[in-house]
Amino acid sequence: MSEPIGDGKLEMKQATKEVKESENVAEKYSAMSVEMSVGDPPAAFTAVPTHKSVKKIQFAKPEEKQEFSRFPTKTGRRSLSRSISQSSTDSYSSAASYTDSSDDETSPREKGQVNSKGNSDFCVKNIKQAEFGRREIDIAEQDMSALMSLRKRAQSEKPLAGAKVVGCTHITAQTAVLVETLVALGAQCRWTACNIYSTQNEVAAALAELGVAVFAWKGESEDDFWWCIDRCVNMEGWQPNMILDDGGDLTHWIYKKYPSVFKKARGIVEESVTGVHRLYQLSKAGKLCVPAMNVNDSVTKQKFDNLYCCRESILDGLKRTTDIMFGGKQVVVCGYGEVGKGCCTALKALGAVVYVTEIDPICALQACMDGFRVMKLNEVIRQVDMVITCTGNKNVVTREQLDNMKNGCIVCNMGHSNTEIDVASLRTPELTWERVRSQVDHIIWPDGKRIVLLAEGRLLNLSCSTVPSFVLSITATTQALALIELYNAPEGRYKQDVYLLPKKMDEYVASLHLLNFDAHLTELTDEQAKYMGLNKNGPFKPNYYRY
Repeated sequence: MSEPIGDGKLEMKQATKEVKESENVAEKYSAMSVEMSVGDPPAAFTAVPTHKSVKKIQFAKPEEKQEFSRFPTKTGRRSLSRSISQSSTDSYSSAASYTDSSDDETSPREKGQVNSKGNSDFCVKNIKQAEFGRREIDIAEQDMSALMSLRKRAQSEKPLAGAKVVGCTHITAQTAVLVETLVALGAQCRWTACNIYSTQNEVAAALAELGVAVFAWKGESEDDFWWCIDRCVNMEGWQPNMILDDGGDLTHWIYKKYPSVFKKARGIVEESVTGVHRLYQLSKAGKLCVPAMNVNDSVTKQKFDNLYCCRESILDGLKRTTDIMFGGKQVVVCGYGEVGKGCCTALKALGAVVYVTEIDPICALQACMDGFRVMKLNEVIRQVDMVITCTGNKNVVTREQLDNMKNGCIVCNMGHSNTEIDVASLRTPELTWERVRSQVDHIIWPDGKRIVLLAEGRLLNLSCSTVPSFVLSITATTQALALIELYNAPEGRYKQDVYLLPKKMDEYVASLHLLNFDAHLTELTDEQAKYMGLNKNGPFKPNYYRY
C-alpha cells in the first residue's frame, strides 16, 4: 500500500501521537417495601403422595506473563489445594473475583469470633462484614415482596413457634431473606451451605450477627463442608425437628449419623432433583420414617426457578468468569429439562449455535421443535466451544470426552450435583491445574491443550454469579409454606412418605407474585365454574396437568 500523502500523512502522525499519549494514561475507578395486601392462605392443604422414581484489580508483572499456549514449568504450577484455598477469598459476592487477600489464608475454624451480642455459636469468614451483608439483604428484600408480605402477615400468628429448623442451602442474600422470615414466624434456625462455592461471606456474617447459628464460608474444603453440617446438627441442648434441604446432604448426614434425631423430625422440605431422588430411594426401601415435601417438582419451582432463573443467570455466570462473546459460538447443552430449556433459550438469543443431548424422546422432540439440533455428545465434542451440563446425573461428560475437546473449550455445570462432569479424572499428575481467577481453572494437557473449567464442575450460576431475587422469592415462599404446612399438620395427615406440593399452595404462591406486575385475574362466573366442575377459588388444574 502506498503511503498517505498531503493531509493524510499529518493525520496519521497526529493519530499515532494520540495513541502513544493514551497508553500513558492510567484511569482509576472507585466503587463507590411496598406493602401488599394478600388473600388468606388456604386453611389446610391436602397433598398427594407420589412414588415416581470491591477489590483492587492486580495485574501480573511483565516478567510473570506467559504465552497462552505455553506449557507452564513445574515451578509455575499451583497445587490443587492451593487453588481451592484461593477460591475462598471472594468475600463480597458469589461472583468471580480477581485478587486474594492475605488474611483469607486462615481457616474460619481456627478463628475465635463473636458477634456484637457476645455470641460465638457460628463459624463464618469474617463477622466484621456483617454490615455489608445487611445491605445486600436489604437489596434482595426489595424484589422479594411476596415473601416479605407473607412474613408481615403471619409474624403475629407465629405459625412456626417451637419449630427448630436446620437448613442446608445456598447462603445468599435471597436465602437470608427466607431465614429471617422463618425466624420472624417463630422458628429457631441453624444453617449451613449446600455448595462450597456459593456462600456470600458477608451475608453469612449478617445472619451470624442477627443470632442465627450459621456455619459456612466460600471455598470450604470437603472436610470443612461436613464439619459445618455436623456443627449445625450436633448442638447440646438443641435438637432439630424440621429439615430444609437442598441436595439431600443434610438429610443423608442426619439419617446416617444421628438416626434418633432423624426419627423424631416432624418433616423434611427438599428442593433439588438430587435430594428428592434420595428421598424416593429411602421411601422405596421403607427407611423414610418422616413425611417429606417434594418442592422441586412443584410447578412454581420447576417453571420459574429452574427455567426463568437459569435463563438469565447462565449468561451472567459465563460473562463474569470468561468474558466470552456468544455470537457464533458452538455450544452443547446436555439435558433439555427446565434448566436446559432456560439455558438454550438464552444462548440462542445471543446468536450461539446450540446443540442438545437428551435421553428422553419427549424432551428431545421439544428441543427439535424449538429449533435445536439433538445430537450425541461424541458427535460434536471435538468442535464445540462450550459444554454445559443440566441433567442431575453423573459422568455426563467423561474423561475421554474431556480429552477430545478442542483447545480453549469452556466446561461448566448448571445442575445441582457436582458429579455431572468427571472432574476427579482430571486430578492426575500428567495434567496441570492453573488458577486463572476465582472459580476459573485452566486444565492443561502435556501437549499444551487446555480447557477452561468453571467452579470445578459445581453449580455455575450460584458459584460464579448471582441469581434474580424475584424468582428466588417464588421458591422461598414455597419453602416457607411447606414448612408451615408440615409443622402444623394434624397427626395422620401425612404418612412416612414423599409428597408433592398441593396444587392450591402452588396457585397461592403464584397469586402473591402477580401483584408485582399489576396483573388482574379473571374470575369465573357461577355458570362457568359449574360447567368446568371447578371451585371458583381453585385449584384450577388437576394434579396431572402439565403447564
